[in-house]
Amino acid sequence: MSLLPVEEAYRRLIGSARALGRHEDVPLRQAAGRVLAADVRARRTQPGFDASAMDGYAVRAADVQEPFAPLRLIGESAAGRAFSGTVATGETVRIFTGAPVPDGADAVLIQEDTEALSDGTVRPTEAVTIGQHIRQAGVDFKEGALLLAAGTHLSAGAVALAASGGHPVLPVLARPKVAVLATGDELVLPGEPVGPSQIVASNTYGVAALVEASGGDVLDCGLAPDREDEIAARLDQALAAGADIFVTIGGASVGDHDLVGKVFASRGVELDFWKVAMRPGKPLMAGRLGGMRIVGLPGNPASSMVAATLFLGPLVRKLAGLPERPLLREGILAAPMPQNGVRADFVRSRSRVDEDGRVMVEPLPRQDSSLLSIYAAADVLLFRQPNAPPAASGEPCRFVPLD
Repeated sequence: MSLLPVEEAYRRLIGSARALGRHEDVPLRQAAGRVLAADVRARRTQPGFDASAMDGYAVRAADVQEPFAPLRLIGESAAGRAFSGTVATGETVRIFTGAPVPDGADAVLIQEDTEALSDGTVRPTEAVTIGQHIRQAGVDFKEGALLLAAGTHLSAGAVALAASGGHPVLPVLARPKVAVLATGDELVLPGEPVGPSQIVASNTYGVAALVEASGGDVLDCGLAPDREDEIAARLDQALAAGADIFVTIGGASVGDHDLVGKVFASRGVELDFWKVAMRPGKPLMAGRLGGMRIVGLPGNPASSMVAATLFLGPLVRKLAGLPERPLLREGILAAPMPQNGVRADFVRSRSRVDEDGRVMVEPLPRQDSSLLSIYAAADVLLFRQPNAPPAASGEPCRFVPLD
């Protein structure tokens, strides 16, 4: 297969994706960040009673007009402890924010506008109008009102609203299940002894973290040596677990020990594309096996993470039903760039906001795809089109955030 342009690869992989149809009910404490699967309507009216918006005195507005006469204090209404009597002419009830307004009262006189007299009465010093400082019953919402529509991305405020409406559990879209497998005889887990020809498997953890941050759940398929039967067994594991995406890391190139493509071919994977015109991350693979999507990431650490950022993260978000984010943002070059080659380049870079609010993007000095330290130091990827001409510092640029 020839190298596929980045935009076409993105369109094929992300453009055809749709949110999963699976739903599940989760407790409110687990609902933040999820996507609502059905409309949520209020099970109660909020507030359920006329409530005071201020600390002060519940009064009859007709009694608080000039010339001001003292009012007889007959009780107190606090949040959770309502006054049970009725306010009659010439009477008042001490009231606190959030407390029910007692019968007979039609306004709240704030405490700053009163004078306490020695005989226990209260004299107003400012007039009030009917309804002043009272939150009417149902002013927030009424029973049966639509609080949150299906498809809502549940923010902290949305979760609080659902709780206020009387919902302890919410129906949400299921998270995509993403099986992650790293391949290679050279790999050992962090903390294990590292032989003279071995390296620590780092990509698995970075990719898993990206999947979870994008709204997916990770099925860790561990490490597979360079044996076709071992890779095939992990593929079967992902299928048996009902994975929505099977992600391989490494083994997707064309060397004698790059066996992932051979396994996929033998198992009938419908390959959509293999190799993208980008740097780093050229040996990116995508396809399907039945209803499971296949994403083969390159093995070099930076290549793997760049490809996962550009393709896997957005795919997981799409399947999770989360709002799509623009991949590229606008910025300003903080250093000159030479003419680019024939592949799109994603240059590990640092960003800062200048005094004019512009995002300044400065490439890091080393770009070797094996350097995970450089990737970890970056917070954006500077995007350079294939064959882009030289660019001077201060020229507009585009970048991909690494968040």
